Amino acid sequence: MKRCWRDRGECRSASAYQGGLADSAAAIRRENLMDMLRGRVWKYGSNINTDVIIPGRYCHITDPEELAKYCMADLDPEFVNKVQRGDVIVAGANFGCGSSREVAPLSIKASGTAAVVAPSFARIFYRNAINMGFPIFESAEAFDQIDEGDEVEIDPSKGKIRDLTKGTEYQAAAFPDFLQAIMARGGLRGYAEERLAEESAPTS
Repeated sequence: MKRCWRDRGECRSASAYQGGLADSAAAIRRENLMDMLRGRVWKYGSNINTDVIIPGRYCHITDPEELAKYCMADLDPEFVNKVQRGDVIVAGANFGCGSSREVAPLSIKASGTAAVVAPSFARIFYRNAINMGFPIFESAEAFDQIDEGDEVEIDPSKGKIRDLTKGTEYQAAAFPDFLQAIMARGGLRGYAEERLAEESAPTS
């Protein structure tokens, strides 16, 4: 069976047409995939609340780089001096509990931290992190087994957390494609702006 595109003066088989669509979909999916994450672990306990992630006295700061200077200020004052871009926080259950301040995940992201791994997250913190384009992964086993100073690698598309120091692997929930797309664009705002631009673009 062939489909003819008379305005273009060409014909091609339905299978070739469908193959082209599949290739386009695959290309879009590859564009949406998040990069692998790799870094050193900084480990903290359970019930880390937003008041110690970014104390209220700094919540008026709107510049992410300035905000990053006070990340974990009331939990680990030396955190900002020792964390390196790409490092990963591994913490206990109920990470991000307390107030709903959006600057909590923003300050962690701005510090250069690549992700947080914990058995569970406070619901509002989880949503704020996604909106900010900051990756978080749930795994109780990873928290139990990974030690501070270990080097880990995370595959967001599969939810695989590998402890390269110990040679062990843990499974977290993988991000579905649409969440990876949000993350790849720096958060919900960037994702929404791109979608709106696509919808308003003139069609040929």
